Amino acid sequence: MGSLPRHPAPVRFWTDTLRFAFQPVVNLMTGGVAALEILARPESGDVLAEARRDPELDGLLAVSALRAAVRRETLLPLHVNVFAGTLADLGGLQPLHDAVREAGRLPWEVTLDVCPPYTHVPRRALLDAVGVLRGQGFRISADGVGDGDAPLRLLADLAPELVKLDASLLARPAAVRAMRVLCDGSGALLAVEGVETEAQCAVARSAGAQLAQGELFAPPARLPAADVYVPPGSPGLVPTPRPGPPVRQFVRPAALLPATASAGRVRALLTGSPDVSGVLLVDRDGIPVRSVHRSRFLLSMSGRYGHALYADRPAAKLGDPPRTVSVDATAWEVLDVVAVGGPSRTSDDVAVVDARGRCVGVVRLSDLVRALAESRVEEAAGLNPLTRLPGSQAITDEVDRRIAAGRAFALSWLDVDHFKQVNDGAGFAAGDELIRSVGQALLRTAGGETRVGHIGGDDFLVLSDPDGLDRLAAAVLDVAWSAGGRPVTLSLATVLCAPGSVPDHRRAAARLAPLKKAAKALGGASWVLGRADVPGHEVMRGTDRTTAPAG
Repeated sequence: MGSLPRHPAPVRFWTDTLRFAFQPVVNLMTGGVAALEILARPESGDVLAEARRDPELDGLLAVSALRAAVRRETLLPLHVNVFAGTLADLGGLQPLHDAVREAGRLPWEVTLDVCPPYTHVPRRALLDAVGVLRGQGFRISADGVGDGDAPLRLLADLAPELVKLDASLLARPAAVRAMRVLCDGSGALLAVEGVETEAQCAVARSAGAQLAQGELFAPPARLPAADVYVPPGSPGLVPTPRPGPPVRQFVRPAALLPATASAGRVRALLTGSPDVSGVLLVDRDGIPVRSVHRSRFLLSMSGRYGHALYADRPAAKLGDPPRTVSVDATAWEVLDVVAVGGPSRTSDDVAVVDARGRCVGVVRLSDLVRALAESRVEEAAGLNPLTRLPGSQAITDEVDRRIAAGRAFALSWLDVDHFKQVNDGAGFAAGDELIRSVGQALLRTAGGETRVGHIGGDDFLVLSDPDGLDRLAAAVLDVAWSAGGRPVTLSLATVLCAPGSVPDHRRAAARLAPLKKAAKALGGASWVLGRADVPGHEVMRGTDRTTAPAG
């Protein structure tokens, strides 16, 4: 018998062994899922290494990742990974843009996580490609910052809407806080990837991260996670300057449908997604034109003849004018918007829009009220009960922010001379009244970005700009203070900190301590001035006790 003909082995393509997993991007302020990152998981081979060398393959991976998410019918915004070299080489990702449109999604619902390496990537070509993608509506995230090779200048030029830090930086909270300052200046959000423990989550929160990913919240899975674990913690850990925390910290994904959508289509979305509180109808550019509130809409549809009357008609007829705020707005500004329109709409979502008016998400009143209430509780807990001034934590946090921002500042320590004798001689009530009066004098002097803190007893801390020191000194040292009829003098010590002269508030406080001791050694109302990077000090006011005449 002749041998049977041999058939060639079937050719296997890289798509045959590639699967995708989904990992939630968690909002640390609200505890909700802000987006899903789509991660390629090859079952064999190393297609990711090949994609790093082959831009065409990397582009195909991005398209495949998007289509994998579409098959799961998730309404959440998506994060798709792409190498920086791919964007520079291809000048954009037109196939991905086409795939987004074919899937019925909007480009601004997709964030491109631009991944390192950046070495040898033509800078101009990369920036031009990012410009093309932004013009199409995509959002840009700088991925792998802190553990990659992204130059700081390139990061600033990219101006990403999101910066993702590697979890290894959580061992250096000052670096995370510094990146938060940079993000605030450019209007970006800050995320931390690879969070595995509750301790890391706590550090991420306290250092200012607004978003996070990692095994702690939910591991990558074949199905988008319905629930995530977020450790309990106050969202107001990082003090924010008034007029309130930025609204971008509270943005939730929006349920978007075209302005022409029928009422039946909106009803199908709402009944199939019980967590969706409302639907925004947007035009072709993603600009909200009508807002459909869940309860009011379903009530209209469930009434007698409701379905027959409205199912095939435009849902816009059952909607309201959308209430919108800029992504740069503060939480207090959102409350002003909510106050307009009467009590019937207080539960409506508020659409958050970018500079072009396109919807980037929604905020819920409940999230804002809870966060503002908690921040007020924390603020009140930190106030000194005698003067109602914040304690040292508020001042030192602001010192660290100014250090991270590269700003010059003056840190001053003020106290009452021989305060124990004042209390013993005039009584504690007179001593308390004196402390309150000193605190009020400091508050009257404080202006602009000056911060006043009462750190206990007769000690005050004042953080100010260097050019306001003479006014501060005059306000507290040129006053004839007394307690119970007894004359009292004050001592003031100031350390000037130029940009880069101190690494954190601890070093500034350490440099201030000997200056306070020097001021206390002088007679009368005294003021000693020193510089953080220069030894010694200058006596601005006061007399040397060792050379003062007797009596």
